Amino acid sequence: MNVSQLKKACLRLNGATENLNGPPSNVLSYSVGGKNFAYFKTSEPEQWRFNIRVSPDRFIELTDMPGVKPSRYMGRFHWVAIVDVSKFPADYLQELLEWSYRKAASGLTKAMQKELGLLTA
Repeated sequence: MNVSQLKKACLRLNGATENLNGPPSNVLSYSVGGKNFAYFKTSEPEQWRFNIRVSPDRFIELTDMPGVKPSRYMGRFHWVAIVDVSKFPADYLQELLEWSYRKAASGLTKAMQKELGLLTA
């Protein structure tokens, strides 16, 4: 999966929105109901590094892998930065993306979750 495909995967999730923040942050973020679930750094030297929130267990697993490190300022909240997404299996990235999306959506009101189709009845 390349950067372009990953951006499309982010936007395919129910209620997902894309927001480009210019200087000084230079971040392309993806959120649901105002809660971020993924973002890309858009400027050098970290251009197109993919940042995503993961479970505490996955955080330990991923940060032991080459090309993955704790996200700057967000690592303490179990966010990781994946340096080159094309070196990760597409299905694994999709699984991480969906987990992060569900984690962000879980912080929304029940009414908003129901509106997005995340709750039944």
